[in-house]
Amino acid sequence: MSRSLVQVETPAGEMPAHLWLPEGGQVPGRGSGILLLQEIFGLSRYVESRAQDLADLGHVVLVPEIYWRLGVSAVPEGPAAMDEALGLMGRVDWEAAVGDGVAALAALRDRPEVTGGVGIVGFCFGGGLGFNVAAVSSPDLLVSFYGSAIPQLLDLAPLVTTPTLHHFGLADSYIDPETVAHVREVVEQGPDVVVETYEGADHAFDNPDLPMHHPEASARAWRTTTDYLAERLPRS
Repeated sequence: MSRSLVQVETPAGEMPAHLWLPEGGQVPGRGSGILLLQEIFGLSRYVESRAQDLADLGHVVLVPEIYWRLGVSAVPEGPAAMDEALGLMGRVDWEAAVGDGVAALAALRDRPEVTGGVGIVGFCFGGGLGFNVAAVSSPDLLVSFYGSAIPQLLDLAPLVTTPTLHHFGLADSYIDPETVAHVREVVEQGPDVVVETYEGADHAFDNPDLPMHHPEASARAWRTTTDYLAERLPRS
């Protein structure tokens, strides 16, 4: 595994970020870029594993520490994790986090290891953040897993013109089926949007470290995502 800690310049200072380089692919250490935006728990074990999965597919993966302004990299696992994560998310300056995401996307695109297009993959908190980042910048694609903020960001939908893939569970404890249907209705007015839904799948169904994990939905969503990236993300 090739992983390193790097810094992303922002107006407020240097934001820590973690870089995974592919060891395989056409040219080892090089490939298209993916900005991976964290779930509510920050740089969790799950986020790290998905970053490695994407690097194994041949992508250069950058994961910024979005909670850096709060002095937190990741929420410790344990019974208090959800309450702590919700507290952190409530303290996040959303506009600053969007700006940090835009800065990280630009930094990734400028890296010499990136030899193709640059996309965004976001989970939960990061899925909504990625949607907002895509509305104010120009990624080559966006993949959002159950973006929790998207229902409140639908006024930005006309600005998201990049190809987009959304995943939603239909048993989501935070985004009910009626809201998912409304999100689909709005975002599918865009030029190149795919919305995939999963019967019986709760929020965070892709995370095997949580009780909401849904193995079948997770496997199908990840297979759809890897096929989508292979087809849509430009490579050199």
